[in-house]
Amino acid sequence: MADAWVVNASPLIALAHADKLELLEKLPAEIVVPEAVVEEILAGPNDPARRALASAWGPRRPATVPEKVAEWGLGKGESAVIALALELRATAILDDRSARRCAKALGVPVLGTFGVIIRAKQRGLIASAQPVIRSIVDAGLYYDDAAIRTLLSSIGESWP
Repeated sequence: MADAWVVNASPLIALAHADKLELLEKLPAEIVVPEAVVEEILAGPNDPARRALASAWGPRRPATVPEKVAEWGLGKGESAVIALALELRATAILDDRSARRCAKALGVPVLGTFGVIIRAKQRGLIASAQPVIRSIVDAGLYYDDAAIRTLLSSIGESWP
């Protein structure tokens, strides 16, 4: 599946808090949300991501997790994302460090929430990455200031 993204919970939650879920619809040719990720978000708090998924946002698909993914001991959502990315030859959209390590070890391309935001800026879908990242941080989602500063400086933006 050319230019498809399989999206995990944390990027969905972060982008929903920033009111930027449309980036996931506009950047890749296709997105897929594993059923395990949908279940995880729907079981969580009544936040923008839960409301979006409850209103049927995003194409969903079940995943069968192969042993080579299961043996990493990741959560159900991360495992499903990597399993579907393997099956579909897609990019896994993940923030979790262990899940990213697993995906890379299995040859799955990986992009995180901030990578999605940077791509959106590079393609002209947003004027600046900093306000989007600021809204994610202001919503109470934790990201390391030093990492944000480094990332934004790489595209000519700054972080207070």
